[in-house]
Amino acid sequence: MAILRVPDKQICVTEEREIRRFLDARGILYDRWVLDREVSRDASEADILAAFGPWLDPFMRNGGYRAVDVVTVSSHTPNLPAIRDKFLREHTHSEDEVRMFVEGEGLFWFHFERPDEEVFSLLCGKSDVISVPANTKHWFDLGDKPAVRAIRIFTDQAGWIPHYTESGIEQRYQAAA
Repeated sequence: MAILRVPDKQICVTEEREIRRFLDARGILYDRWVLDREVSRDASEADILAAFGPWLDPFMRNGGYRAVDVVTVSSHTPNLPAIRDKFLREHTHSEDEVRMFVEGEGLFWFHFERPDEEVFSLLCGKSDVISVPANTKHWFDLGDKPAVRAIRIFTDQAGWIPHYTESGIEQRYQAAA
């Protein structure tokens, strides 16, 4: 279940319809893909993709996405501090960043340059789907003890290279996480 926060306005939203409305107004897709059965923790990438096929296939076809994989990040992931640091810095991508959380959770932060310099976060968990539009300023926090398994969906994996803004704005919100 997702949680939306706007720390500068002391706003916290947990109702799915309101979260979706807020994100839709900013061009961010949010959805939930709930299976009628559990996927085991030791399921292979192929098993996970097959289980989510009824959701995944039309989504990819309609969005023009051509590549998909499953990523797992845990406290046992080699080079974890460097991986976490890479995501914690504000950046953009030249294509959409689409994630579907199979298990675990992660915190997306967004920075919209509007008159009120809007910064907000979305905590995503199991079954949550998010599509961060290309060129949207954001960063991602795996947490101190990550346990995330997610489906990643791409048009072209080369488009997922981060382009760092070097704004430093993410440092203002580290304590709010």
